[in-house]
Amino acid sequence: MTIGQDVRAWFAGQGWKAFAFQREVWTAMRQGKSGLLHATTGAGKTYAAWLGALQAFSGKTTTARAAPPLTVLWLTPMRALAADTERALNAPLADLDCGWTVGVRSGDTVSSVRAKQDRRLPTALITTPESLSLMLAHKDAQSRLSHVRAVIVDEWHELLGNKRGVQVQLALARLRQWQPELVVWGLSATLGNLPEAMAALLPADRAGDGVQVQGKVPKSITIDTLIPPTPQRFPWAGHMGMSMLPAVVDEIAQHSNTLIFVNTRSQAERWYQALLEACPEWAGVLALHHGSLAKSARDWVEQGLKAGKLKAVVCTSSLDLGVDFLPVERVLQIGSPKGVARLLQRAGRSGHAPGRPSRVTMVPTHSLELVEAAAARAAARAGHIESRRSPDKPLDVLVQHAVTVALGGGFHADALYAEVRQAHAYRSLTESEWAWVLDFIRQGGRSLGAYPDYRRAVPDDEGIWRVPDAAVARRHRMSIGTIVGDANMTVRYWSGRGGGARLGTVEESFIARLKKGDCFLFAGRLLELVRTHEMTAYVRRATGARAAVPRWNGGRMPLSSELAEAVVDALDDAAAGQYNSSELRCVAPLLALQAEWSALPGRGRVVVETLHSREGTHLFLYPFGGRHAHLGLGSLLAWRVASVSPATFSIAVNDYGLTLLTPDDFDWAPVLTPSLFSEARLHEDILASLNAGELAQRRFREIARVSGLVFQGYPGASKSARQIQASSGLFYEVFRNYDPENMLLSQAEREVLDQELELERLRGALRTLRESTLVFRALKRPSPFAFPLLVERMREKLSTEKLADRVARMVRDLERAADRV
Repeated sequence: MTIGQDVRAWFAGQGWKAFAFQREVWTAMRQGKSGLLHATTGAGKTYAAWLGALQAFSGKTTTARAAPPLTVLWLTPMRALAADTERALNAPLADLDCGWTVGVRSGDTVSSVRAKQDRRLPTALITTPESLSLMLAHKDAQSRLSHVRAVIVDEWHELLGNKRGVQVQLALARLRQWQPELVVWGLSATLGNLPEAMAALLPADRAGDGVQVQGKVPKSITIDTLIPPTPQRFPWAGHMGMSMLPAVVDEIAQHSNTLIFVNTRSQAERWYQALLEACPEWAGVLALHHGSLAKSARDWVEQGLKAGKLKAVVCTSSLDLGVDFLPVERVLQIGSPKGVARLLQRAGRSGHAPGRPSRVTMVPTHSLELVEAAAARAAARAGHIESRRSPDKPLDVLVQHAVTVALGGGFHADALYAEVRQAHAYRSLTESEWAWVLDFIRQGGRSLGAYPDYRRAVPDDEGIWRVPDAAVARRHRMSIGTIVGDANMTVRYWSGRGGGARLGTVEESFIARLKKGDCFLFAGRLLELVRTHEMTAYVRRATGARAAVPRWNGGRMPLSSELAEAVVDALDDAAAGQYNSSELRCVAPLLALQAEWSALPGRGRVVVETLHSREGTHLFLYPFGGRHAHLGLGSLLAWRVASVSPATFSIAVNDYGLTLLTPDDFDWAPVLTPSLFSEARLHEDILASLNAGELAQRRFREIARVSGLVFQGYPGASKSARQIQASSGLFYEVFRNYDPENMLLSQAEREVLDQELELERLRGALRTLRESTLVFRALKRPSPFAFPLLVERMREKLSTEKLADRVARMVRDLERAADRV
């Protein structure tokens, strides 16, 4: 039999019948075509790509012959997925006479395995974008990688929209120079912009040549909600939803295996402790999983899930992707998923196999999340899934890549320019921008030429750009993985003589707020801080003390555009008296009160509320643009109003809207005109309205790290976040004063607008305000929609305990007023 017949025989031997989309991928790969496979979680994407590669690129062999050279690169966004992928790829090899071997290379790979791979790479290598870039930095990169015939990019939706995805695009452009017929396939379950996602994997001059395969496999996905017994009429966010604890305990008790997803690591720690306190008999079968825990702890949880030994796991996005946990029966989502794709991805953790039903149950942490739950289900049924877009020309990544290629054999400037322009993110890179990149790696631009450390690559007598200094080369290789992550401190037990077992990592900014003897929750344990030394926090077990919960950056993700639009549609239905779901019927008292005291927002209708209090005049505005866009919108409106009539405003935002407070008696009705919402001079006005310099300087820290301006330190001597910020701040000021045309400065400004303020969503919010009917309501007291915005404003001034007490008093007063009506 041919290898293709062997592969199909193995597939049938597992009791499987190939789906049409799998056969389509196999055929396309045999024909040397690249493309994107989009199929539901657990539908069989891995074997569509892997068996396609085996049929396309392997042939009969004998055991006496050495394994073929590296032929397939399998890129994964998370190291945690590598072991599971390795098992899946190895499964058919024992029954196929092809001689292929499979290996893993990532930051977790031990030195002995790395040394073995340096002598001979396996036929298929599972690796991460960072590890692939490190391989490209070896002087013999071409000889090691020139035999690669196919690259599979797993979970492409996780990489496409960030700089790691750009790193992948540049690596693919490099590999194509050595293998022009390279076959590239992306795998994804949750993407809304498939043509663009596929184009980002292909050469810019052949972006339309790919094959888009849609894996339509009959799969039942149930999305439902745990309805609270007493929904609030005045909700507020930030208390983690502990009122739903009894209902969650009941759900877990009824099933053998449950994943409990939360949106932040601090929320995971708190829910794990609460469940253990409620059911101490679950000790040993209840586990915690998030990205800051030690790898050994995460591995233990993953193996326990696979073996069906754990009753429940509280987890974050660390278990969103790819890992196959067949025993999982139930998935609970604590709080709003904030996005349709994220909800579907998590639903797929149950029934993770073709034909098995999946189910996810949303657990609202406050009443308005009932509306989001109904909206998320409607959007999922309609197929309204979020798009991910590649960053446009991030020059810090290009600077890093140019030095990488200089290390990996060197380059001719014109040839690398043509190569880089084949990467989707740099298809519009200009000659002047490329000249700036070359000048920057040659001497650090205009202002750093006197410092040899920034002479990172120079042309030799033959015009080949190379790295001239071994120390510079060593620092660069250690910096390739810095595209992600803020400075973290290792958490270890204190043994009395030094460090004990490693528990994981936590942000330095959190530890910096603690003093010796303070207690905090981490890794499911109550810990007491003993001391800090060289980026390590030493701790011991504590009992009985009030604990702080670590706050990790990035916890407050915004509501996606797709889900926000679905929420507006649900409110539109409610305004028309259509309560078509159990969630909307449950939250009907809140919505009825909102309509009675004010009005309900809806399609083409934006509610504008004003309220006079002892603090001044409050404006509440509900464009449903997400919290990031609302921050920019609030600052913009305040600045534009104050530039005409001097006034002082304070701002608070959430996903639904924003509030502006001025201490003066202010009439908003004549001010809120279409001209106030104009997009003219938007770029200039938004930068003027914010502390743009501070935001850009913070953004510049990452850019300085990625571009190699700031070195994070050698192992065991890492620099702190404060040191890195100080160093990057010096560069920022030097460039502003002596090199104002430095393109990294403009990149920092652009990233603030595009990523921190979501400029496109801000434009959309302005269009909504211009084109919608503004429904003005003067409030006598805060409406149900205004109340959470008031709480957001108070949150900046009060501790959690004082805030909870203040909110409870406000709710009592408002409930009495509502009952009297």
